[in-house]
Amino acid sequence: MRRKRREGGMVNGIPITIVFLLFVAIQFPPSSAISTDNSVDGSGDSNNRVAIELVGGPDDDLAWVVQLSDLHFSVHRPERAAEFNQIVGPALSFIKPSLVLITGDLTDGKSRDLLTMKQDEEEWIEYKNVMHEVVKRSGLNKTNFYDVRGNHDNFGVPVIGGSFDFFSKYSINGQLERTGTVNSITIQTSKRKLLFIGFDSATNSGLRGPTNLFGHPTDEMLEEIETELSQWDSHSSQPITKISFGHFPLSFSAATNSGKTLKDIFTFHSLAAYLCGHLHTKFGNNLKRHHSAQYSNQLFQLNGHRTPSKNTSYCPTKINEFWELEMGDWKKSRAMRVLAIDRGRISFVDIDFEFGAKKTIILPTFPLDSRFDSLSYENYKCGTHDPLLYDAIRALVFSTSPIVSVLAKVYDSSFGNLILVLDTPMKRLSGSRGDLYVAPWNILAFEDPSPERYLLQIESTDIMGRLTVTELRPFSISGTPARFKWSWKEFIVMGCQWDSLYYPILWCFYGLVLSILLIPKVLLSCSKRRYTYRNFKANKSFVNCFSWVFTELYNVPLAWFSMIGYLFYLILCPWFYGQVFTQSGGERVYMTFRGWVSRFDGMGKIEFVGSPDVMVVVLPHMFFVVLPSIVLIIMLAVESGIYRDYILSISSKKKDDYDSSNKESASFNRASETTTPKRWRRKLFLVVSLAILLKHFKNCVSLMKAYEMNPVIHFPVYSLLIPLLLAYTIWKTKKNSSGISTR
Repeated sequence: MRRKRREGGMVNGIPITIVFLLFVAIQFPPSSAISTDNSVDGSGDSNNRVAIELVGGPDDDLAWVVQLSDLHFSVHRPERAAEFNQIVGPALSFIKPSLVLITGDLTDGKSRDLLTMKQDEEEWIEYKNVMHEVVKRSGLNKTNFYDVRGNHDNFGVPVIGGSFDFFSKYSINGQLERTGTVNSITIQTSKRKLLFIGFDSATNSGLRGPTNLFGHPTDEMLEEIETELSQWDSHSSQPITKISFGHFPLSFSAATNSGKTLKDIFTFHSLAAYLCGHLHTKFGNNLKRHHSAQYSNQLFQLNGHRTPSKNTSYCPTKINEFWELEMGDWKKSRAMRVLAIDRGRISFVDIDFEFGAKKTIILPTFPLDSRFDSLSYENYKCGTHDPLLYDAIRALVFSTSPIVSVLAKVYDSSFGNLILVLDTPMKRLSGSRGDLYVAPWNILAFEDPSPERYLLQIESTDIMGRLTVTELRPFSISGTPARFKWSWKEFIVMGCQWDSLYYPILWCFYGLVLSILLIPKVLLSCSKRRYTYRNFKANKSFVNCFSWVFTELYNVPLAWFSMIGYLFYLILCPWFYGQVFTQSGGERVYMTFRGWVSRFDGMGKIEFVGSPDVMVVVLPHMFFVVLPSIVLIIMLAVESGIYRDYILSISSKKKDDYDSSNKESASFNRASETTTPKRWRRKLFLVVSLAILLKHFKNCVSLMKAYEMNPVIHFPVYSLLIPLLLAYTIWKTKKNSSGISTR
């Protein structure tokens, strides 16, 4: 794809050489032109606005871009960068996208053992060199590449623009002096504007991991994004398709100080799609989510699919909805996405290069995949829609070799088996940009209320005889959405709004645990009854069981007081005192459940950094260490009480069976009755305690290496109290039992 710069102004006395070049340019126009646009709207940062004009036929309303994410170039895994250079450059050379969007985590920033997370300049130098080669091999202009900062690119960066901010020095955006946090790119086709808004929502003070997990947009950033999204609203008579890209999914993007969210902005401005990364394919391959204004304040969403409208004849004018499309990572999956905007409709294909380069890539652009279509595309019967938009099956075919044939196949799955109902050749559309193939069809023949009955598949054969086949894609010409279900991992990372859930989960935990520990104490102190295991066996009821269990716990008072005190300590006091920035030996700060305390504002009040990011430390400690420890302490106390009652029941038996004339027989019977049981429950609880201590030990080692801490000096209560408490309870319950058995 060839491009040229548009310059303003006139020059008198034009030399004959320039006249000749202008003549050549008129006769052989380039496919697109790029300009830095400083004239659109007076607000915003015009230096970060770019316009790309695509040159094609008068009816050419098509553009496509490539997205890559989570490269994680690492000094410890050089194959990531080597394969990126080997595969991506050649792939871009035959795809020829208008833009290449790299949505964060360009470098890994982790030690070999993955526990220390801070910036490594060597990785950034490698990224710069590899991207230089990729740009060169792709044949694209470097200005077509946009990269944004991910959380790994911000590990331990105390100040944006400081000495450890290698993104600003080595990234493509940094090299091209795109200094703002928001960038705007407008692609002009023959019939519409395609507006791309990229933004960097990484926190201004980049903490080391693992407490650097969320995007933190500011109110100023949201205002700038709003300005950029609305820049053409009153300046263009053409339709506008708006797409945004960043690193963090909305489930891991915090609200601003005023409570605004990216989702609110995107929904209000009828965004078509938000492209992001961050989560990787280890959580699943179905990390897509439909957002609408109707469900804007939900704490969680059970599934990602779009809810169908109740009125099938509804013809919308403005749709407050958008798709969030997280893509796989290059780190392990070697994933790349090609996204096309064909006559305003968005379609995409995610390509897996894990087993090597691809010679042909096919992207069907119509009919749309019914799993990911939008309400704005819904009803082809609406009078506002051009019937010509539905007259043909359309697909982009990118290949390293000339294509010999392309076939469009439609299968009917209504009878349980796939029945081929359409098999038609596709022809390359002359005068269009790229290799767009079309096949006329009768759209009415495939009208059906089920969005999954008909499946589309495209096949292509190149001159070398290589056959490429797409996956079967369901489609619905009426726009009825197909449903797809998240796995439990996909739901956790995409369906839950974690910045809103963190504190409710934490306070529910505290409310439940403190209620269990304190309320029975108050009730039992007011009761004069004595609850024992023997009484519970005699009268089995929930009240007797509950009262007996906590009576046994209160027989180990130091353990009970320690648990209560530790819970209040975790709320009222610092957890750690660690090194959170890249520079070793620098200023240390302390962490609480509300975040890291690194500074005071102008009013002398404490400011917290890294909230709700600290939830990755707080919640696992609460649910996988503290809560199991409390349950285990209760179980050890209960087991000790059962054993004590067993011993007492034997020792209190009257010696009626003692026969003075047969002392040996009586002695044998008594000895057999007082034989100590094996206490298998206690042994099981000891194994569980070892598992808890192992989990806690691993957490402490991770924190020691992550923040350069000594457990005795920098987090003694966090690291030592749980092991000491479990050890004391094990010793105390054994002592109580052994004391009874030796009486």
